[in-house]
Amino acid sequence: MKEKAGTITAVPTNIITGFLGVGKTSAILHLLKSKPDHERWAVLVNEFGEIGVDGSLFKSQHSEEGNIFIREVPGGCMCCAAGLPMQIALNQLLARAKPDRLLIEPTGLGHPVEVLEVLTDEHYCKALSIEKIITLVDARNLTDARYTEHATFNQQIAIADVVVGNKQDLYKPQDKGRLQHYANSKSQSKVEVIFTEQGQLSLATLQGHTAASAQSHRHHHANDNDQPSLTTLPIPEVGYLKAINQGEGFNSVGWRFSADNVFNRQAVFLFLSGIIAERVKAVFITETGIFGYNITPDSLTEIELDDCFESRIDIIANETLDEWDTQLLACIESAEQ
Repeated sequence: MKEKAGTITAVPTNIITGFLGVGKTSAILHLLKSKPDHERWAVLVNEFGEIGVDGSLFKSQHSEEGNIFIREVPGGCMCCAAGLPMQIALNQLLARAKPDRLLIEPTGLGHPVEVLEVLTDEHYCKALSIEKIITLVDARNLTDARYTEHATFNQQIAIADVVVGNKQDLYKPQDKGRLQHYANSKSQSKVEVIFTEQGQLSLATLQGHTAASAQSHRHHHANDNDQPSLTTLPIPEVGYLKAINQGEGFNSVGWRFSADNVFNRQAVFLFLSGIIAERVKAVFITETGIFGYNITPDSLTEIELDDCFESRIDIIANETLDEWDTQLLACIESAEQ
């Protein structure tokens, strides 16, 4: 990044995209651990659900004192409404962080072409230098028409400079070749295909200018961005706030709970273990500490966190269930006074 007379210019910027549950957040967390100590990095993360969870997960493991700056845009694809939610968050993030590198994680149901259009318009053309676009893919999904017939899944591959076959430790022998062939058939130019597990990307993967160009393929979303963000609304006296969203063939439901609500850790784990969904992310204040959870069809992971200001959970599924409300409330052990 070069900064002259208060103007930010040529910040190396990477879009890191991929469908639900493929490991984008894990990949970014791994990259952040590899960040050179002297550099300032910024992360703009987008979530399909109205209740932002990724921001809490990032902030609980990385702080501004460590030269890592996080902002999130919840509530659907960040390119909605001519990119206004994204532009507001990005402007604030750039002004605060003055970063040496910017990582952008669109929601797994988001449209990276439209995100690239925002990043390359005249407002940002001097401020940002778009480097490699990274798309994570679980090659096992290439036998499932829910993915291969999904326009967003294919757009994510078509725009990529590097396609990353993540979770390779779970692949069958033919999966790698299938992904190489599929990526080449969807890409507009020769695409690099690499394989990894647990999102362990090297910093070198990010470097080099993108070959992608923004195209006008605007999508219309059922999302009203004039409404206030549900991530910042005060939680009502009942102690929690619920929000729902739908689009791209999926539904999401999320909850924010006031910090006074202390959850039973074992009950939370049992509740999460019984959910059938494409992706679940959560942060809970429990009687034994604060824990973050990430669920994909393959696994449920739990990590201990240093801090959070409230409990949050977001579920993306083909079908959401009304009984989840009752089950979640039953996990509350106490409301501290």
